[in-house]
Amino acid sequence: MNQRERMLAGLPYKAWLDGLGEERFACKQKIYEFNNLSPDLNETAPFLLKKILGKTGENVCIEAPFHCDYGWNIEVGENFFANYNLTILDVAKVTIGKNVQIAPNVSIYTAGHPIHPDTRNTGYEYGIPITIGDNVWIGGNVVILPGVKIGDNVVIGAGSVVTKDIPENVIAMGNPCKIVREITEEDRTYYYKKNKFDVPIE
Repeated sequence: MNQRERMLAGLPYKAWLDGLGEERFACKQKIYEFNNLSPDLNETAPFLLKKILGKTGENVCIEAPFHCDYGWNIEVGENFFANYNLTILDVAKVTIGKNVQIAPNVSIYTAGHPIHPDTRNTGYEYGIPITIGDNVWIGGNVVILPGVKIGDNVVIGAGSVVTKDIPENVIAMGNPCKIVREITEEDRTYYYKKNKFDVPIE
């Protein structure tokens, strides 16, 4: 098993061997093209993103700058939107569902390193997949750590550090991120805290 195969299997691997460095360099070239796209040519941004990401829906929007390691290890569903400064360390698979909104400065880290300094200094690292469900809103400056699964219809509050799985249909926030409450039918009436919609909701 070479180092690329070890990486994809979630085993300790060395990131500079067996073509991995070259793959990251190729991704950096695509990222550079996307991040330096003139606003006058913004209609080509989805095309460039589809060259970077492994799988997308038809409608995908990421505001530059955006950074990732490989790109092909990221899958996003239909109607995906991410605001400025999204960083995804995709040494393991990152799977994101449909209708997901991500605020600025969010970091999604599948990558990790051994705790003990002696083993960490060998250069071995690892990646554990991250899964984000459908209809999820992730607030600004959120960090999602390796192995986390976030269920459908979840809201993650700004500034949270998500270290453990979050079940569907809840609001969760904090460091470490914890469930605050369930999302209820009453929430449909409000757009912000106790401010009610003054227009029909369709």
